[in-house]
Amino acid sequence: MQQELFITEDGSHSVRVAELNVSYHSKHGAIQESVHVFIENGLKQIKKRRINILEVGFGTGLNALLTLIEAQKNDLQILYDVVELHPLDNILVASLNYLSLLGAPHLVEEFSFMHACEWDVSVKISGQFALNKIKGDIRHVELTGKYDLIYFDAFDPSAQPDLWTADIFKKVYGVSGEECVLVTYCSKGIVRRAMTEAGFSVLKIPGPKGKREIVRAVKK
Repeated sequence: MQQELFITEDGSHSVRVAELNVSYHSKHGAIQESVHVFIENGLKQIKKRRINILEVGFGTGLNALLTLIEAQKNDLQILYDVVELHPLDNILVASLNYLSLLGAPHLVEEFSFMHACEWDVSVKISGQFALNKIKGDIRHVELTGKYDLIYFDAFDPSAQPDLWTADIFKKVYGVSGEECVLVTYCSKGIVRRAMTEAGFSVLKIPGPKGKREIVRAVKK
């Protein structure tokens, strides 16, 4: 896939994929969207010190970076599995401006290592954050963890409808621990119905700038 860097409204970078007519983040702000959806309404809802996370769609690594920052800030232990089929081009990774905007230039080595480290093996990124990048399609990879939190950050259903089906949500439901929380930016009715069919209790909540609603689902 051809990937093109662009600046969103909050000054942070995102990536556009022309052939799918999608971008990795909202044009209204990559950082503000990720913080609102995945950190405020995801990570901060988990009342544990040791948290197992599954992310569907690594993309620019922004969600992982924000999670690492929160782990260091709040003394959390994070085990982070992520499924990604199309890794970001190395030249684009080197150009991302997240560290300067987040006031975290001290994490340059950790962020670079997130992208450069080996696939399909758990790697220690820092003392509080271990990353296992699973290269493949969520429809076909084997998931073996028991997750407390799921960041569902695949491309929009209009671009990749096969990733937003009841079968996919049943798959992640099966590897979810008790009271697991799933958060995503997409609140379309077809997606909420697929989550409900899989067994999740689904709630629409206020979205970030430029988006009225997002979804938080819980395994009951």
